[in-house]
Amino acid sequence: MDRRKGAVFIGALLILAIIGVGMILVVKTMMENTVKAAVQPFEQANQTVQTKVAEFMHPTPTVIPDPVTIIQEVRSLARLETIQYSVEKVITAEIGQNELGFLFGDRLLFVGHGVVIGGIDLEKMMPEDLWIEGTIVYVRLPEPEVFVAALDNEKSYVYDRETGLLTKGDVNLEKTAREAAENEILKAAVDDGILDLARQNAENYLGRLLRGLGFGDVVFVEE
Repeated sequence: MDRRKGAVFIGALLILAIIGVGMILVVKTMMENTVKAAVQPFEQANQTVQTKVAEFMHPTPTVIPDPVTIIQEVRSLARLETIQYSVEKVITAEIGQNELGFLFGDRLLFVGHGVVIGGIDLEKMMPEDLWIEGTIVYVRLPEPEVFVAALDNEKSYVYDRETGLLTKGDVNLEKTAREAAENEILKAAVDDGILDLARQNAENYLGRLLRGLGFGDVVFVEE
C-alpha cells in the first residue's frame, strides 16, 4: 500500500509539474505578445521618422511643366543628313590650382560622349543649281555643314572630382567642362574630315536617286 501511495504521489507531482510548465509557457507567450504590441507603435513611428529624414536629406525632384506652351517659330527643313560621328572626349577642368589649392582648389575629370551629324541643307539650293543637258544632270550642292554637335547626357559623366578642404567646389565648373567637351567633340569631328565625308555621301545618295529616275549620268559641279 505504501508503494502504491508513493507512486500515486509521484504521478500527481509530475502532473502538477507539467501543468506548471504549461502555465509558465502560456504566461511567457502572453507577455511577449504584450511587449510586441506595446513596442510595435514605437517601431512604426521610428520607421516613419527615418523615412521622413531620408526624404529630407535626399529629396526626389518634383517637375511641374507649365501648361502654357509658346511655339516661337516653325520652319520647314530640307536637310539631308549623310554622316554621324560618335566621339568620346576626356576633359580636365580646374580652378584655384596654386599653392593654396589644397584649401580652395577644385578639379574634376569629365568624360563626354557626343554625337556630331553632318550633311547638306538642300533648302539652300537655287533653281540655277540644277540643270539638264541631254541625258546628263548637273548639280551644284551647297557647302556641307554640321547640323548637330551635342553631348549625350546619358553617357556623359563626371569621373572624378577633388575639392579643397575649405571649399565645396565651383558650381559652374561642371558646366564649363561640358561646354569644353562639346566644343572639343565638334573640333575632333571636323578635323577628321566629317564635312568632306558629308559631301561625298550626299553626292553618292543623290547620284543614285537621279539615275534611278532615268537620267543617264549625274555630274556634281564645284563652286
